[in-house]
Amino acid sequence: MTNNGSITDFDRLRFERDFYLGLLGLSDREDPATFLEEAVGLIVRVLGAGQGYLEVSDPQGPQDGSTWWRAAGCSDEQVELIRSIVSRGIIGEALALGEVIHCPSAILDPRFRDRPSVQASKIETVLCVPIVRATPVGVLYLQGRPGGGSFSDPEIERAKTFARHLGPLIESLFMRSRQRPADFVAPFRKRLSMSDVVGTSAALAAVLHEVELVAPLDVAVLITGETGTGKTQLARLIHDNGPRRGRPFVEINCSAIPDNLVESELFGSTVGAFSGATRRMGLVGSAQGGTLFLDEVGLLSPTAQAKLLTFLNTREYFPLGSTESRTADVRLIAATNADLHEDVREKRFRSDLLYRLQVLGIRIPSLAERPEDIAPLAMHLCERAQRTDRLARAVLSPGALRAIEAAEWGGNVRELANAVERAAIRVAHSGATVIEAKDIFPESGSSSAPPRTPLTFQEQTRRFQAGVVLRALDGADWNVTAAARELDLTRAHVHNLIKAFGLSRRRKA
Repeated sequence: MTNNGSITDFDRLRFERDFYLGLLGLSDREDPATFLEEAVGLIVRVLGAGQGYLEVSDPQGPQDGSTWWRAAGCSDEQVELIRSIVSRGIIGEALALGEVIHCPSAILDPRFRDRPSVQASKIETVLCVPIVRATPVGVLYLQGRPGGGSFSDPEIERAKTFARHLGPLIESLFMRSRQRPADFVAPFRKRLSMSDVVGTSAALAAVLHEVELVAPLDVAVLITGETGTGKTQLARLIHDNGPRRGRPFVEINCSAIPDNLVESELFGSTVGAFSGATRRMGLVGSAQGGTLFLDEVGLLSPTAQAKLLTFLNTREYFPLGSTESRTADVRLIAATNADLHEDVREKRFRSDLLYRLQVLGIRIPSLAERPEDIAPLAMHLCERAQRTDRLARAVLSPGALRAIEAAEWGGNVRELANAVERAAIRVAHSGATVIEAKDIFPESGSSSAPPRTPLTFQEQTRRFQAGVVLRALDGADWNVTAAARELDLTRAHVHNLIKAFGLSRRRKA
């Protein structure tokens, strides 16, 4: 600035430099909220506006969550005013005409002066610039000058330039946002304590919906699912989000205890109850006020089943060798990978105990049922193994993640965790910083997952579905919207399938 306050050429060049550097810095933003916050802050600083508001909408996005906005220099009340009543007439006019609207004084402008919201808010200078691609995708709204006055012609041109540059950046942001798989689990992260739960799939979200339902209650829960799916973690999740959190969570694996010791482990014992017996509280007593988790409950002996049923009905139990009853305030969660209904038919499990345990039941899906969760879960398990085993940090390569996603994990999360931990140990010993597919599957002797012959029903189904989706995409020249319409699926679902199956466009001969 010169002594008389005019802008020198040097100031103008620095001004332009900062402006374009700010635009360049927006190009790598992935989060729409961060992108808009920085963008509106930049233009407010550049033009010296009092308040700024930026709103964009994705015309091809889902109805819920496809519009984002951010404001700068505004109080909460001003933001609400701008969004709800103050500026809709002016913004609507700019969007309808696709033209820049500049009002040195909105309260005197014949186009807007009769609108009560403009008069009530005494809006002075306003600059409204539509952000247009094929159609308007958003609008930049600037209001007021700290020192008074209106926007100059060069400032209006800068605002128009800003909007032109912002258009393709927003379009690219939309495209990346559409390609990212939907996070169905996000709402539950806000409502549940679940720091160690990894995944975004609809299948996982359905489980968390059940957790949200049963956690506040004090009823028995039966968790079912294949081996290694994480039944213990789910039981603890229910406990941690219920009224008994902070109280004991006591776990017993019924398959790990000899049949003749199950009763004493559960209910305790008195001196002389059996050879070598001592006075023991038992797990039911240890869980007083908290949760008792019985894993592999189907393996309880008939005698233990009868005593457990009595306890569930009365909250009373007898330590082994005692004639005096005791009471315990305990919530019971049980889990099994067996078909207890079949066990009831085969007289291996009591029907009345099954009905008592299964007041509410939750089934955990296998990894094959939520393939989109496999890669993030593998990365989480890798980091956890490195922390637990104090290993040097190494990351899973893209090839390793593709191989992991393509493999069949019959042992589910437990098998995946073991494979990833073994690989992390091998790589740490070698001094490498990247875990490759051969480290995950050393027995295959190649960089891909080991061959699976004969193919399981799940793998054959997966390959068939991949073929159907790929043919639809090829037939639509990889127009995802058209392919989704043909498959009668949502666009987001098709994008999820493309990622889950590792599909890519085939080169034409």
